[in-house]
Amino acid sequence: MRTGSATDTTPRKRGAPWRIRHRIEGLGPYQSLLLLAVPTSIVEPLKLVAVAIVGEGHWVTGTLVILAAYAASLLLVERLFAIVKPKLMMLGWLARLWTRIVNLRVVRWLGAVRVWVSGLFSSGTGVS
Repeated sequence: MRTGSATDTTPRKRGAPWRIRHRIEGLGPYQSLLLLAVPTSIVEPLKLVAVAIVGEGHWVTGTLVILAAYAASLLLVERLFAIVKPKLMMLGWLARLWTRIVNLRVVRWLGAVRVWVSGLFSSGTGVS
């Protein structure tokens, strides 16, 4: 028995991933920060653990752990950050810190490009 059309967009029709995302988007700024901190505090130390495992001579296990840590970081933490970033930017101190970090990355990138371009044109093998 159908109760709605195929284009019905009520939350119960969209599935669990949409409901989870909707609940996450409804969190406040500090709740979002805590939600992001929990998986980050688990995933990032795993990368160091993987290096220690490799240092003990267990190359395969260490490689698998680091791959799993980077996959979790990419698939979980980055996705979660994209969802909660608007709420996090409501925190003034975090917005200022984020702006400084992004600006620092841009300045370093521009500096590296400037060095590369000046080396390209000043060397004998570069473009004339």
